[in-house]
Amino acid sequence: MINRKLTHPRSIVVVGGSNDITKPGGKILKNIIDGGFTGALYVSNPKETEVQGIVSYPDPSGLPQVDLAVIAIAARFIPDLVDLLTTTKGTRAFIILSAGFSEESHEGKILETQIVESVNKVGGSLIGPNCVGILTPQHQSIFTYPIPQLDPNGCDFISGSGATACFIMEAAIPKGLRFSNVFSVGNSAQMGVEEILQHMDENFDPQKDSKVKLLYIENISKPKLLLKHASSLIKKGCRIAAIKAGSSEAGSRAASSHTGALASSDTAVDALFRKAGIVRCYGREDLIAVASVFMHPELKGKRIAIITHAGGPAVMLTDALSEGGLEVPAISGKAAEELKSKLFAGSSISNPIDFLATGTAEQLGLIIDAVNNNFGNIDAMVVIFGTPGLSPVFDVYDLLDNKMKEISKPLFPVLPSTLTAAEEVNSFLQKGRINFPDEVSLGKALARVFKTAAPTGQVTDLPQTDLNTIRNVIDSNTDGYLDPASVQTLLDAAGIQRAGEAVVQTADEAVVAADKLGYPVVMKVVGPVHKSDVGGVVLNVADAACVAAEFARMITIPETTAILLQPMLKGLEFFAGATREGEFGHLVMCGMGGIYIEVLRDISSSLSPVSADEAINMIRSLKSYGIIKGVRGQKPINEAAFADTIRRLSALLEAAPEIAEMDLNPLLGSDKGVVAVDARVRIQKLSKST
Repeated sequence: MINRKLTHPRSIVVVGGSNDITKPGGKILKNIIDGGFTGALYVSNPKETEVQGIVSYPDPSGLPQVDLAVIAIAARFIPDLVDLLTTTKGTRAFIILSAGFSEESHEGKILETQIVESVNKVGGSLIGPNCVGILTPQHQSIFTYPIPQLDPNGCDFISGSGATACFIMEAAIPKGLRFSNVFSVGNSAQMGVEEILQHMDENFDPQKDSKVKLLYIENISKPKLLLKHASSLIKKGCRIAAIKAGSSEAGSRAASSHTGALASSDTAVDALFRKAGIVRCYGREDLIAVASVFMHPELKGKRIAIITHAGGPAVMLTDALSEGGLEVPAISGKAAEELKSKLFAGSSISNPIDFLATGTAEQLGLIIDAVNNNFGNIDAMVVIFGTPGLSPVFDVYDLLDNKMKEISKPLFPVLPSTLTAAEEVNSFLQKGRINFPDEVSLGKALARVFKTAAPTGQVTDLPQTDLNTIRNVIDSNTDGYLDPASVQTLLDAAGIQRAGEAVVQTADEAVVAADKLGYPVVMKVVGPVHKSDVGGVVLNVADAACVAAEFARMITIPETTAILLQPMLKGLEFFAGATREGEFGHLVMCGMGGIYIEVLRDISSSLSPVSADEAINMIRSLKSYGIIKGVRGQKPINEAAFADTIRRLSALLEAAPEIAEMDLNPLLGSDKGVVAVDARVRIQKLSKST
């Protein structure tokens, strides 16, 4: 894992360093030199005795003891080199720039494994291979540009892609976003994004370390590690935004039940980020905008004032904020009229506050002060101010800087004239400020940040279950779908309310069971997965003769082994279910039930274990939540009972991690409670591939 020889080396050797700065070995050496590294610096190059003014050792065996090796030579030579350095030179940190490892071939994977084994034997740290390096205040061991001027108050940035890291910094720096540390992890052979974040968490110093963490992730191999340390950092006062690339459903595995078919790794990522309190972003500009919001005072409420001298951008920002769930409330009253009297005729103070293209810096100052001091229905403000280039606007941007120091409410500057007013914008940025050139990107970022909830605390209050009964059912069954009796036992052991039912093998048994349950009844085939698709569900069976007739028809449906009877209940159909998502654990989902789950796809999800707040939030985040609350005179669904069912499902999953897929579909909900009408459970013992 990360050690001080990686972060604070006293000596560095660049193996493969050269005088050709168009090659990684030459460029990274130049960057280390230009970065002012104060320790001992060496090069190992078989053809040179001096490289860029630094002594070069043609044979690495002649090197002195060295803390950190930066390696830029062919992959096939690296395992022996790493073994030499770890065993004879005391080297305990490595940054391998070279490609040709697991990203290319099986043979490359073997080389990579050999390197990791050598590094691990001595408790060393390895970044890469196939990376661009790292950038810290101690050394610039990175071979790419741009190299930002590091600021302890900037962002810590961890990227699974070196090129993407470069492109993000390329776009962020001109906007004023600053960086504190940059880690490119490449193949993540020993350490990935998760381990770097773990190090930042376990060594976090609130007085010295950045409180903003940015992540670019292509593969989450250790989701629980990411959840643990992202949550911990956020609880310590940090804010985290992340891009998880590869969100296409095309990569989702197929599954046989409704729930499994809906689940995807990206759904699990969404649930993980929500649980951790990470703001999810979907592109470079999105990440930059969210990071820039993070660098301003926290938005405490959702009511925004827009201050502008240009109508169009204000309209677009209003739309973006409203679509994101934020508000642009009307401003009125005596204080508003008093402000209006100080502006030019034709100005509007209703919100957006438009003080016209002829408005002055002095007037802008008056507006900002009024919004900050006099309008209690405003939580933050956005100032949009560009220029057609007729006169300089230094006075306006200087005023913005000063007001941002004085006022208590957050102010977000949108300065769109990045070419026409380039000198003025640059002057504003040099004061340590950040510019949002595009008001819509800002509006979306503000909404995303505001709607991201705090991390879920450790869930310790799941409903009690009959653990012994649950384990007996799981341990006594083989992989596959459980029979109805076993499913019923699991539901009862978890305390999940279910409809009365009977499983029968003959027509006579069906008639007896129907008489006991009470007419009308529902009849369903046991065996086929999608019962309705094969004519295996019949509703409102009203008498014994109909029961016998339907039994005779249904028992002949292929794969049918028995018939299930239940009383005909009334209520609104919902569903709850779960699927096991590899290292993520169980993904719990809920939504509209029956066939509507596939048609409407109105679903919310959370990773198990599910807290009480998470269960309620799952329900309230559904687009159909208005139906649950009750519409057109209908009674509301018992929301507490629905949430309890979700939590009991989660408790069952915690007791039986072997459950691979589970459906409670439909659940019938009413104002009195929620009852499971149909359920399927598939288990897959964890000793096998999940």
